Amino acid sequence: MSSYRQILYHIVFRTKDSKKALPLEKSEELYKYIWGIIKNKNGFLYRINGMEEHIHILSDLHPSVALADYIRDIKTASSIWLKQNENFPDFEGWADEYAGLTYSWKDKDIIINYIKNQREHHKMSSFEDEYRKILEEHGIKPDERYFP
Repeated sequence: MSSYRQILYHIVFRTKDSKKALPLEKSEELYKYIWGIIKNKNGFLYRINGMEEHIHILSDLHPSVALADYIRDIKTASSIWLKQNENFPDFEGWADEYAGLTYSWKDKDIIINYIKNQREHHKMSSFEDEYRKILEEHGIKPDERYFP
C-alpha cells in the first residue's frame, strides 16, 4: 500500500522593515536561488514572485519537513546569498514573521495566477493591505504591531 499526500503552502514573507531591497529587474536571480533551496528540501515549487519588499511562494511541502524549518531554511540561505550578491546592495535581512497558509489542490491555479500577477496587483494595493486581507481570509487576526 502506498502513502499519498499533497501539502500546498502559500508562503509570504517580507524584508526587514519592509525595505524595498529586492530590485524587480534582478528578482529572477533570487527566485532561482530559492527554487534550488526548495528542491533540496524535497519540495516542489509551483510559483514564486514578489515585489521589492516581499515574496510569495506556492510550494508543495514534503511531510518530513516542518513548515517552520522549511521557511527558516529558505530565509536563512537566501539572506546569506542576498547579502553577498552585489545586485541586492540594500538588503539587510528578512522580517521575523511570515504567513504559511494551506490550500486545496483545486485552488492551486487560482493561487498560481495570484502570485504570477503581483506587479499588476500592487499597482492598486499595498503589501500591508494585501497581507491583512490574506490573513483575514484565513480567519487570522493580524497583529497590528507588525504594520506601519
